[in-house]
Amino acid sequence: QVQLVESGGGLVQAGDSLRLSCVASGRTFSPYGMGWFRQARGEERDFVATISKSGGTTYYADSVKGRFTISRDNAKNTVYLQMNSLKPEDTAVYYCAARAGSAASPYSSNYDYWGQGTQVTVSS
Repeated sequence: QVQLVESGGGLVQAGDSLRLSCVASGRTFSPYGMGWFRQARGEERDFVATISKSGGTTYYADSVKGRFTISRDNAKNTVYLQMNSLKPEDTAVYYCAARAGSAASPYSSNYDYWGQGTQVTVSS
């Protein structure tokens, strides 16, 4: 089992930045591919970003490409999502996820463990 705890969400204005963190505990963190997903109220959960176990491969949703950066520190069992130039449409609950496979993946069905989520609200 892997437990994931997200932090760093909050209320910000358009154009501001936030950094989300996701700390993993339980089994060894480093073999897992990791991802960030988000779910706006009344909508489905969408892919945001993903990173391979080594950190060498990353993928982003088109809507966040160039603004968000995913990274990981395996020594700290932590994955990050740096979010810059935030827009009101980025408002959502952001979830961290881990998959028992080393590759990055944009598909939520490929993930085995999920955090509880952290709320990000961007005002205009």
